[in-house]
Amino acid sequence: MAATPQNPPLSGLARALVQAGQLKEAEAEQLLAQASNSKTSLIEQIIASQKASALDVARFVADTFGYPLLDLNAFDEAHIPADAIDRKLIATHKVIPLNKRGNRLSVAIADPTNLRALDEIRFQTGLAVDPIVVEHPKLAPLVGKYAESAAEALKNFASEDINLDFLDEEAAAKADDAAGQDIDDAPVVKFIQKMLLDAINDGASDIHFEPYEKFYRIRFRVDGILREVATPPLAIKEKIASRIKVISRLNIAEKRVPQDGRMKLVLSKTRAIDFRVSTLPTLQGEKIVMRILDPTSATLGIEALGYEPEQKAALMDAISRPYGMVLVTGPTGSGKTVSLYTCLNILNKDGINISTAEDPAEINLAGINQVNVDDRAGLTFPVALKAFLRQDPDIIMVGEIRDLETAEISIKAAQTGHLVLSTLHTNDAPQTLTRLMNMGVPTFNIASSVLLITAQRLARRLCNCKKPMEVPRQALLDAGYAESDLDSPWTLYGPGGCDRCKGTGYKGRVGIYQVMPISEAMQRMIMSGASALDLAVQAKAEGVKDLRESGLLKVKQGVTSLDEVLSTTNA
Repeated sequence: MAATPQNPPLSGLARALVQAGQLKEAEAEQLLAQASNSKTSLIEQIIASQKASALDVARFVADTFGYPLLDLNAFDEAHIPADAIDRKLIATHKVIPLNKRGNRLSVAIADPTNLRALDEIRFQTGLAVDPIVVEHPKLAPLVGKYAESAAEALKNFASEDINLDFLDEEAAAKADDAAGQDIDDAPVVKFIQKMLLDAINDGASDIHFEPYEKFYRIRFRVDGILREVATPPLAIKEKIASRIKVISRLNIAEKRVPQDGRMKLVLSKTRAIDFRVSTLPTLQGEKIVMRILDPTSATLGIEALGYEPEQKAALMDAISRPYGMVLVTGPTGSGKTVSLYTCLNILNKDGINISTAEDPAEINLAGINQVNVDDRAGLTFPVALKAFLRQDPDIIMVGEIRDLETAEISIKAAQTGHLVLSTLHTNDAPQTLTRLMNMGVPTFNIASSVLLITAQRLARRLCNCKKPMEVPRQALLDAGYAESDLDSPWTLYGPGGCDRCKGTGYKGRVGIYQVMPISEAMQRMIMSGASALDLAVQAKAEGVKDLRESGLLKVKQGVTSLDEVLSTTNA
């Protein structure tokens, strides 16, 4: 005789309801079967069958299992940290994150006996999970709202009217053809356009598209700080990469080696933005970084860059000379390109022939002959410079002096009737001279050609919400202020926080400069092979402010904060 199949023992909420006499065992089994068939929950079946009201069920669950009960109607939806839990978990387990504090996450759930849901949330977030019991009918609308998948969210961009067009019609047509091959790519196209527009509106300098093993993120660099702005689904990383590569005229089939490209977007009839695109193969896919190159940054004028009056006067005097060399130095991202282009914009007149060799040209300026260096094609900096000298130039700009050959040709040009502007990567102005010596440039060539060296950094500018701060006198002295600086009253400001600066306390950046003209005394020291320390002492004696002193002056002026200056300059 065959054995009669037995139903599995009741557990969780069903068992508690039976033990409390709220349901008979047969009723509980029947409701569980109905929930399984309809792919709903036991609580939904109880409410639908009118065995109990939603509030009665919630009160029973809270009292029986010892969890707090919350009325979701009294909870401010604006405080929901929706990104704390993966959207798939929200949809699958019908939960909503309520509050994240430290390593604990409060979660709204109708059935806290759903241990699988709590375990998966705990595993995914790495946080301790505190269940909060809520009524299912009040929870369901929120789940429906926040469980909308990222892919569905992307589709919403397709209906948005974004005034963003490709200036390069050929690249645009090619991109549209590629996107048209798959109708599902349309949301990705709009999503990328939205990211570009958001980055421009936020004043970002770079956009990072970064694939990882279990997630994909997009970050903007705003005022020198990276911040995460979006986490699209990992499944579309290839579509995002392909779209960007197509509109940047890169090889979409090549994923094994880095590639560099450019694209241009028109925002209006009078404004277009250039993007420099770099791809990098990583373990989890191609990371793409887009540098935003706004031509308007070169036309701001030298006053907007942050030079002090005496620094501006020294720089203007140097670039007005008929020949010689002006060098700008600083780390990557310190604003060297903007400073050079600002100088070129001042010098760009009808009677002047200006040529530049860059890797690559970042900002397009009308009236200037710009050349992109391409080592693979044999167009190196030295080759470009030699060609310039046969093109009757007045002013030459070299993107970067990287080697002895480039340095020697640049100095030769500066000695034979041309003004040469270029950059070097050194920490301050005096070290630039010793760097040239270490490259192998003869000291007499350096002394006879270099007119002025500018070292620079970028510090975040305080927002209008800045607030006065009290700093101990000794801390100000340790930072570099002299006793005389502290005798006269002045107000030191620190970051506040408002909607304009998104709570950071900073909005925009300002340059901090060390502008060092090469005097006759310095020329003699260079000829004798003086060290960077000796040159720095001489510069200080001649009244040249180093980077820290220039930064401290910006603090006295209320332009930036002391912490910002200390973090961006060397003592």
